Amino acid sequence: MKRLAITSLYFLGVVTMQGSVETLTVSNPDDFMSPPVIRFGRSDRLNFNFDIIGNSHDYLRWRLIHCNADWKPSRLLESEYLKGFNEVEVDDYAYSSNTYIHYVNYNISLPDPRLPILASGNYLLQVYPESEPDDILAQARFSVSEEAAFVKGGVTTRTDRGTDSEYQQLFFNIDLSALGDINPYQDLIVTITQNNDPSTTRSLSHPIRVDRGSAVFEHAPELIFEAGNEFRRFETVRTDYPGMHVDSVKYRDGMWHAWLQPDSPRSGRPYIYDQTQHGRFKIDEYNSTDPDLSADYVMVHFTLDPGDHSFGEVYVDGDFTGHRLSDRNRMRYDWNSGLYELSMPLKQGSYNYRYVTCEGGRRPFNPAPIEGNNYETQNEYLIQVFLRRPGSRGDRLVGVGGV
Repeated sequence: MKRLAITSLYFLGVVTMQGSVETLTVSNPDDFMSPPVIRFGRSDRLNFNFDIIGNSHDYLRWRLIHCNADWKPSRLLESEYLKGFNEVEVDDYAYSSNTYIHYVNYNISLPDPRLPILASGNYLLQVYPESEPDDILAQARFSVSEEAAFVKGGVTTRTDRGTDSEYQQLFFNIDLSALGDINPYQDLIVTITQNNDPSTTRSLSHPIRVDRGSAVFEHAPELIFEAGNEFRRFETVRTDYPGMHVDSVKYRDGMWHAWLQPDSPRSGRPYIYDQTQHGRFKIDEYNSTDPDLSADYVMVHFTLDPGDHSFGEVYVDGDFTGHRLSDRNRMRYDWNSGLYELSMPLKQGSYNYRYVTCEGGRRPFNPAPIEGNNYETQNEYLIQVFLRRPGSRGDRLVGVGGV
């Protein structure tokens, strides 16, 4: 039987979650804020965690797909990037405890001795039913780095498009001395991603110059990013009283509901610092030692008052949506109230979110019309350094850094 892949279905205002995959997270158990990267020669671990709504355990398996810098599958053979048979049972699972919405929680931990990884690069982890290998239930990205190239740099608001305006500009050097005889102008691919949002990823194929074994990247259009704004926050770690940015909490129709305080556009307003998780979310339940099993699902109600603005299509965005646009996170405009509204089932925890729009095909989505661009925003930039030798069939990830 096919199941629903990372989605819930809505019928006549009633949420139907049975059999759906929910709350897919990829995290380093020792460092919540670190990127999803395993570094060769170190003790890095990544946990891939998700729920399937229901009361029964499913027989699942997972596999790994090696990808190039652009996340398209490489031409490497499985035997070149893995040791072993690329099909592993998901045997770490447990049932939810004392929750109104019943689910089975699954966890995959890497590295796994049953399937050692041999090659660096980008990877897709795919989960599927044991009997239906073509039915992908969940898919997550992570990377494996050789740590042979070292990134050092920073970010400035003095950009090639103006100073202290709506942009931020990166500059960095990459120490290539450990890579031996390579051509930095031909063999490198460098990608930059802002706040773990794939739609922001830029790619550079050559440095502006090479100085004493270091590739220098500066003053390139690909290094200029819209500054954005700090993510908004709310918490549903408790159901006995409203948490951060929650107006009210009530139990009805078989589950908890949390109505967030109404939001309004921030574009054009002065910048206000608010320490965030750069779009991340963390599952938590205040009275539990194991929130993965004890956190319940809460119907979270978002409300955006556009005021005198007109935004067209509006979506709620964050890591919990996978930074994708779908009916699941699209807001509906109520012509009677003049408000954008969305009800979305989310597991208890602390969440970062923002509002994004689609307009003119400028990007897959754009937060600026609602959230604004403030040069003071504390953004997170991930820099990945890939090596692509002439004639190679797969990109090596030789270094990862952040600014």
